[in-house]
Amino acid sequence: MKELWLIRHGETAWNAEKRFQGHLDVPLSPVGIGQAFRLAQRLARSRQTFDSLHASDLRRAWETAEPLAAALGLPLKTTPLLREIDVGKLAGLTREEAEARYPDFAQSLLQDPWHTPRPGGESMAQLAQRFQAFLEGLPPGRHLVVTHGGVIRAALKLVLNLEGDTWRRFHIPNTSITRVLFPGLEVLSVADAGHLETWSDWLSDESLQ
Repeated sequence: MKELWLIRHGETAWNAEKRFQGHLDVPLSPVGIGQAFRLAQRLARSRQTFDSLHASDLRRAWETAEPLAAALGLPLKTTPLLREIDVGKLAGLTREEAEARYPDFAQSLLQDPWHTPRPGGESMAQLAQRFQAFLEGLPPGRHLVVTHGGVIRAALKLVLNLEGDTWRRFHIPNTSITRVLFPGLEVLSVADAGHLETWSDWLSDESLQ
């Protein structure tokens, strides 16, 4: 059995601006760095044991994983198999800009969101194939995997055998934890970001002083 704790990377400036990032190497924002350290504190206190720590080789992912490696005493392994979907020519654009510039793509995406490739990039189906290749290389055990929202949605589609575009409806916050079992095909939790709620409460308290 393989238990994966899938973690979305911390926030970037482009996340806040709602711009497509894809394979561009955008770093964490100050907010994202804080999220990563809150996540590391939470898992260090949980007393859970993990057999390995993996991350996408994009900067926003491995910057999120580094505090985990330090807090848990795990070596960090990076791989391009865990990268976000390659958005090609959409990189740097907002959704509105992308739809205006590539109307044919926007229409195709409505009809088949799983198999439609981004202009000059990948489809979600191709992303899922990359994730499957990563999964097949993992030994049994409990593994921390720091990756991207698209990868986590693809994993949920595979585990739950979701039809249509229902996989798009999952909200995956930055540094949230989604736990899945393979090959048992079971979801243990989705988008758990309790550490950020605690952090938000603390920030609110500080702002009142």
